[in-house]
Amino acid sequence: METRLLEVLVCPLCKGPLRHDREQQELVCKADKLAFPVVDGIPTMLINEARQLNAQEQASS
Repeated sequence: METRLLEVLVCPLCKGPLRHDREQQELVCKADKLAFPVVDGIPTMLINEARQLNAQEQASS
């Protein structure tokens, strides 16, 4: 994912910054503990499409 795009994208829920998890192909919001999928290089920024981070993922992010 392009760095410039990451600078512009924010969490749709809290408007906070996102971290790109290249391994999982997700954009992660640490504040809301949500992970938004990136499919074919296109982020899906819908709250109902995001998955909740588990405790282990929250500790590592």
